[in-house]
Amino acid sequence: MERAWTAADIAPQHGKRFIVTGANSGLGLETSAGLAAAGAQVVMACRDPARAATALAAIRRRVPDARVEAATLDLADLATVRAFAQAQLARNERLDGLINNAGVMALPLQRTRDGFEMQIGTNHLGHFALTGLLLEALQATPGARIVNVASLAHRWTRGLDLDDLNFERSRYHKWDAYSRSKLANLMFHFELDRRLRQRRTAVTAAAAHPGYSATNLMFVGPAQARSTVGRWAMQLGNLLFSQPADRGALPTLYAATAPDVQSGDYIGPDGWRQLRGFPRKVGCRPAARDATAGARLWALSEDLTGVRFLDG
Repeated sequence: MERAWTAADIAPQHGKRFIVTGANSGLGLETSAGLAAAGAQVVMACRDPARAATALAAIRRRVPDARVEAATLDLADLATVRAFAQAQLARNERLDGLINNAGVMALPLQRTRDGFEMQIGTNHLGHFALTGLLLEALQATPGARIVNVASLAHRWTRGLDLDDLNFERSRYHKWDAYSRSKLANLMFHFELDRRLRQRRTAVTAAAAHPGYSATNLMFVGPAQARSTVGRWAMQLGNLLFSQPADRGALPTLYAATAPDVQSGDYIGPDGWRQLRGFPRKVGCRPAARDATAGARLWALSEDLTGVRFLDG
């Protein structure tokens, strides 16, 4: 039986540079720590500078020689996405990996600074814009990878309504909105892979999901809704089904570093229903791979964000 892949199997990453969004806690923190322990330089892109500073200190305690730094990025504000990307490009032309990890989950209806529904705006549109703005650095770096972090929740919705992406007309359901945003992550991933292949670029597009992992993400929605029942439900789910965040980060770390990863791969846990386990290539619902819908989502995302790349 083949031995399970763990963070100890990450090849040396000395000289490589990664950006990890949402790196202040949970999966993003563990992803950053895993890359730093392997010798990579890691830019921890976080919305809250105070929480980012705490996360930096935590990684430096675990990895004393870690080459990590924090930078402010709010994916719910396209102006800060542009400012972040511009600052990164000005400082360093090299970018070996962009880990689109940050996300929000099951929030009451809210809007981003640009008027998007918060979950699709943060989880998909912010990352779409960031990827486009940083693509030149990725293309200039041999072997660069883009990793989009998706979720099992992409299966929990009837589908993405491309005529009402931001719930401007249809009734809002927070869990359906979350599931749609994660389906959008995968649709973006597969369309990105198609476009990169068409241009014969060396950039690899990979995606990963953490299974059911115990992170703070799932408690934000109940806290904002002031739902005691919601908090208890999340605690019970964690107790019965979850795996720790460091295990949940393994599929992302595998997608970002493993030598056998190919563009278009989707990595998740190998256990029952992909809830937990060790990294392997996994399947997804057919709608995520729909090329016609993927192209429509891409065009819509360009129109909404004003960021255009890999056209034609």
